[in-house]
Amino acid sequence: MFQKIRTGLIIAALVGLQATSALAFGAIAVNDSQGTSAEEAGYGLGWGSTQKEAENNAVSACKAVGNDTCEVAVWFEQCGAYAGDRVNYGIGFGETKKIAESKALEDCPNCKIIVSECQ
Repeated sequence: MFQKIRTGLIIAALVGLQATSALAFGAIAVNDSQGTSAEEAGYGLGWGSTQKEAENNAVSACKAVGNDTCEVAVWFEQCGAYAGDRVNYGIGFGETKKIAESKALEDCPNCKIIVSECQ
């Protein structure tokens, strides 16, 4: 009995690893409007084998945690970042999280990083 459970868990883990490696795109959707502080902004991350799938998954994830209005801010193939303050926002993407965050802060020098992620 325990052997069957263990084998099942191993197979599930291997399938999960294969599925994640096939996800070529990531996206960040946000619920952020003028007047909202960086700490109050809501967001969701999404992954997919296409840009559109990643964007749809990001919007769904953003709404699933209780945000009313979610829009895709940035999609990426390696790393992406979203920064904001009460008035402005910046986005970035690149080969590393540091590059993505730097680009987001170049777009919005007085902002704080709200979310950044890599595949």
